Amino acid sequence: METLANLESFARTAEGGSFSEAGRRLGLTAAAVSRNVAMLERNLGVRLFHRSTRKLTLTEAGERFLASIDGNLDALQAAIAEAAAHSSEPAGVLKVSLSPTFGLTHILPLLPPLLAKYPRIKPEWRFENRPVDLIAEGYDAAIGGAFDLAPGLVSRTLAPVHVVAVASPTYMAGRTPPADPSELAAYHGIVMRPPGTGRIRHWMLRNANGIEIAGTLTEAIVVNDPAAMREAARLGLGVSLIALFDVAPELERGGLIRLLPDWYADAGAISLYYPSRTLISAKTRVFVELVVNAFKSERSDASFRADR
Repeated sequence: METLANLESFARTAEGGSFSEAGRRLGLTAAAVSRNVAMLERNLGVRLFHRSTRKLTLTEAGERFLASIDGNLDALQAAIAEAAAHSSEPAGVLKVSLSPTFGLTHILPLLPPLLAKYPRIKPEWRFENRPVDLIAEGYDAAIGGAFDLAPGLVSRTLAPVHVVAVASPTYMAGRTPPADPSELAAYHGIVMRPPGTGRIRHWMLRNANGIEIAGTLTEAIVVNDPAAMREAARLGLGVSLIALFDVAPELERGGLIRLLPDWYADAGAISLYYPSRTLISAKTRVFVELVVNAFKSERSDASFRADR
């Protein structure tokens, strides 16, 4: 009987058109995928791919074989994952990439109850401002925004990202508050240059009536992290446009005040990403359930929504 690894390697190679692409999806090297496919061909006694230096194409026998296993392979994967997930105690290294400020404030506090219930899980969490390649870099999950949803990845929305204008009471003392987003250019701007794109993002703000106005800040201070923007604003260095969940505690304490309270920019969502809904490990499954359940009641919370 053929192994699941050989069948998966064949199916993913047929989908991606190369051993390297199949390896990326499966978390294997291209050489390992090639060996699995060669073993399958040897066991079946047929050639499944035409090989050239440029590409792989299915032979006629390969096309027939792919059609015969396609739906059955998915069912087999699901059955194996279901059995493994419910029969084994969650354990092992849980490697997660998290957006720093969001991760520290909203995800790290979930770790004590997770470890209390599943003490054999060993967290390896990296706080970084970049969309990681979960498969190639070996992550079990990632939390952030603006990820490309590659084949085999699952995305679960956690909370909206609403960008608001903030400044410290000290900075605004003696200054006239802006009447609309176009007036933000008159203040010292604290902006971020993301490490990925290297381009400073400018925001289009809108109000409850659907009116949109560009909120362009003067680039007085440039940093590469939202936490640095928040702290620079708190120190009275200028005005910043920043995600509401990053500054909500400071707004509550009075360290920052929200300018233009009727205006905000919708920057998408913070999401939880993980590979393959059908082949999720027990440790990843319990982490996903914990995070998703924690945010079910928070999506409409005032610390996330600028339109409430």
